[in-house]
Amino acid sequence: MKTIASTILFLLLATLSYPQTPLQVSANQRYLVKSDGTPFFWLGDTAWELFHRLNREEATDYLQNRADKKFNVIQAVALAELDGLNTPNAYGERPLVNNDPTTPNEAYFTHVDFIIDKAAALGLYIGFLPTWGDKVFPDRWGKGPMIFNSENAKIYGKWLGTRYRNRSNIIWILGGDRNPRNAEDLAIWRAMAAGITEGIGSPGKALMTFHPQPNDLQDGGSSKWFHQDSWLDFNMFQTGHCRENNVWDRIQVAYKKTPIKPVLDGETIYEDHPVCFNAKDLGTSSAYDVRKHAYLDVFAGGCGHTYGCHDIWQMYDQGREAINGPHLSWKEAMNLPGAGQMQFLRILMESRPILDRVPDQSLLSNARGDHDRIQATRGKDYLMVYSSQGKTFTLNLAKISGKTLKATWYNPRNGESKPGETVTNAGQKNFTPPSQGYGQDWVLILDDSRKNYPLPK
Repeated sequence: MKTIASTILFLLLATLSYPQTPLQVSANQRYLVKSDGTPFFWLGDTAWELFHRLNREEATDYLQNRADKKFNVIQAVALAELDGLNTPNAYGERPLVNNDPTTPNEAYFTHVDFIIDKAAALGLYIGFLPTWGDKVFPDRWGKGPMIFNSENAKIYGKWLGTRYRNRSNIIWILGGDRNPRNAEDLAIWRAMAAGITEGIGSPGKALMTFHPQPNDLQDGGSSKWFHQDSWLDFNMFQTGHCRENNVWDRIQVAYKKTPIKPVLDGETIYEDHPVCFNAKDLGTSSAYDVRKHAYLDVFAGGCGHTYGCHDIWQMYDQGREAINGPHLSWKEAMNLPGAGQMQFLRILMESRPILDRVPDQSLLSNARGDHDRIQATRGKDYLMVYSSQGKTFTLNLAKISGKTLKATWYNPRNGESKPGETVTNAGQKNFTPPSQGYGQDWVLILDDSRKNYPLPK
């Protein structure tokens, strides 16, 4: 009885004392902002099995760890992938009565409520997936079963929208790692979106997007199917779990579409993941792999980025089924180096005006290839160049304001800054990062000297 009373009190205090500022799309349609106009740089983590596999104490530990590392979005699934319908959660509860989307189990969603509210108390948003895509169709993996049609998808969506209409730390993510196959699949996702919107009470009150599988280079992630839909506020990609996949070109496909909508990579190469699902030949992914994808995504036009870890997404622990090979426990994996290094990307991007930033490869005379890619972005009075292996590059100057530019070298591995030279903002100039080689990635920052921007910290 005491435990139940304590839980109810916590939920009340979390909801009343820690209201999150709702997010919306910026006026220029490129970024996300809080309701007061403050830029919001999305730094996400994929914790797909969070609601399903962790108890409340474990979920609290995980969320605190991510908040400490400056993550601000946690992506998690209500009807989870790993037999989420028939294997109960930590408290013995299944999400639906008789696997019927029109009859959710109140006890299961009370646990979901706790995690959402705990996230809010820590300043975290939940990228909330109503279901994993195997409940729409199982495809090659996923236990399903297939339970959705357009009628019950709308009812379920409305129930969720109504339940969480006052939780302003929710961002809705449909799709769940599936690409629509046909008109029937499209109708199911659109019906779910309509139900959520109806339950929330008004269009635009909460952000919504779609999480696909990797698709062809020119397809544009979620924009292939839903770009013209009014409920799709921003586009999301999944660029997958290989090292080289032209993430910059994939981002640009959606970035260039009209109407303009923000875009980000919602699932890219996970840390400690079998590369291309082939650990025997390619090994497992490193901190450098995830770091490289993050900077290339954002510099190519992403409004943020989602990190992932193979051990975290499935909340692996002893006694649990391990997907795609042996793993660290999720508790060990929380402190892998790549997870800790993601905060340096957020710190860097928030150190300069975000809303006028654009991708601009015309700054470079030698962007190089896939494995040693160099990517450039700029605002009105600053520019940044990411050199993935510390290779020398040539910049075409006079693209930002200022007669002279102050250079800084930023280290994505530890967040340290090294002051550089002051250069004339004209013509071309070569820049060589402080170190070169595989895993020696660097960012050059050039600022209009008059702005006196501080070092990122």
